[in-house]
Amino acid sequence: MSDADIKKILTEFKVIAVVGLSKDAEKPSFQVAFYLKGHGYKIIPVNPSADKILGEKSYKSLLDIPARIQKSIEVVDIFRRSEDVVPVVEQAVKLKEAYGQLGVVWMQSGIVNVEAAEIAKKAGLTVVMNKCMKRVHRSLPKA
Repeated sequence: MSDADIKKILTEFKVIAVVGLSKDAEKPSFQVAFYLKGHGYKIIPVNPSADKILGEKSYKSLLDIPARIQKSIEVVDIFRRSEDVVPVVEQAVKLKEAYGQLGVVWMQSGIVNVEAAEIAKKAGLTVVMNKCMKRVHRSLPKA
């Protein structure tokens, strides 16, 4: 994926479901989501053991998010171990099929799952793998 493609994702898509978002402010998932929220992105936390994160209601899974919110999700940002990504991508595909709004599955730094990437691509989703959304956003040229 080219830098231009990634820049397009980060400038055009503003609603991000963060799967594996931690309540712990020291964790990378929290820091990335906090940064993105501070830069105008709508964050939808997905963490089965949290009620609220960053002032937003947290959901147990992508499929537990109410339909009115599911319809708005444009990016699924994944903070899960590589071996746990396939079920998350399968849920993302269901959202894509149901609403057509979801465009991107983003696997954070250190997360690589080729099988999950293939599932997402076959469903028409763009896949970013092994990249930190915060780091990439910071590197974008300022307008």
